[in-house]
Amino acid sequence: MRNKIRNARRLVIKVGSALVTNNGAGLDKTAMADWARQIAVLRADGKQVVLVSSGAIAAGMQRLGWTRRPHEMHKLQAAAAVGQMGLVEAYEEAFSRHDLHTAQILLTHEDLADRTRYLNARSTLTTLLELGVVPIINENDTIVTDEIKFGDNDTLGALVANLVEAHALIILTDQQGLYTADPRRDPTATLVSEGQAEDRAYESMAGGAGTGISKGGMITKVRAAQRAARSGAHTCIASGQAPDALLRLAAGEALGTLLYASSTPLQARKQWLADHLQLAGDLVIDDGAVGALRSGKSLLPVGVMEVRGDFERGAAVACRSAAGDEIGRGLVNYSSTECRRIARKPSGEIEKLLGYIDEPELIHRDNMVLR
Repeated sequence: MRNKIRNARRLVIKVGSALVTNNGAGLDKTAMADWARQIAVLRADGKQVVLVSSGAIAAGMQRLGWTRRPHEMHKLQAAAAVGQMGLVEAYEEAFSRHDLHTAQILLTHEDLADRTRYLNARSTLTTLLELGVVPIINENDTIVTDEIKFGDNDTLGALVANLVEAHALIILTDQQGLYTADPRRDPTATLVSEGQAEDRAYESMAGGAGTGISKGGMITKVRAAQRAARSGAHTCIASGQAPDALLRLAAGEALGTLLYASSTPLQARKQWLADHLQLAGDLVIDDGAVGALRSGKSLLPVGVMEVRGDFERGAAVACRSAAGDEIGRGLVNYSSTECRRIARKPSGEIEKLLGYIDEPELIHRDNMVLR
């Protein structure tokens, strides 16, 4: 099973506040430099890496001289604003030693709930990865409110893994992994080496909330593994204090806890498309397009005869035959207004008609499920 991590080519690595700030003592630049070194080795081995890092609020607390995490939202936002500066600077310096460029991306739950912003974030991240840049992601704590918070960066890490269709999510923490019970209270507790991420029994094994510095706990990591598994990503929870933890995991060593996904990314993604999206409109397609979809091809604008409804880029729409039968459904790459302008036209004319081209397909086959 550990080959699942070793064979992963696209990784999302999440490090928590307790590790980044040495339990609130301030940014642990030695640890950050060591993660950068390991990620540089992974990049040289051909792996793409996204880093999700907590630490802005904790770093801001240290700079402001606060010893306890405040509860007031405006104070948390102020701490994040102060701490984010030092956090990004420290990472930029650490990665530059290995001739790696970094990019800062701050997200809120609203960014990923909105389909257009979701696709824009996905496009930006995949482009950065193709350019060899290491994206460093954190929640945008300076503007976030309770209504749009992820709640913890374990959840954010899982959603980013879904967003970029990562093969694996690695959560580095100050614990060895998931135990059968709280090892601080139960001396008979044993480390869970591996298991299926969707197994609900692991939730009862996970402990409660995290430390005064961190926001989550083991329960958020187990639930993050469940979320990541929906898009086929395997999750490994391991100690960030273990020497060369990332390199050892990438080599297939049985370190920490592996919670593996039971389905492939494409299967999980198509299941999500089939079951959880409301349709915003219809694309009526000709017989040639019907045959193309059923043979596993993408939907091109030339095969669209009619566009029904008003929708934005990234909306879920149905592909229907002239007789009204639903052939499939998927996420459309252009708005309804744009679809009407390029319908019945070859992909080579999209840029001339719209003034830009995003994708040559109206719906890519990876973003479509047939009925």
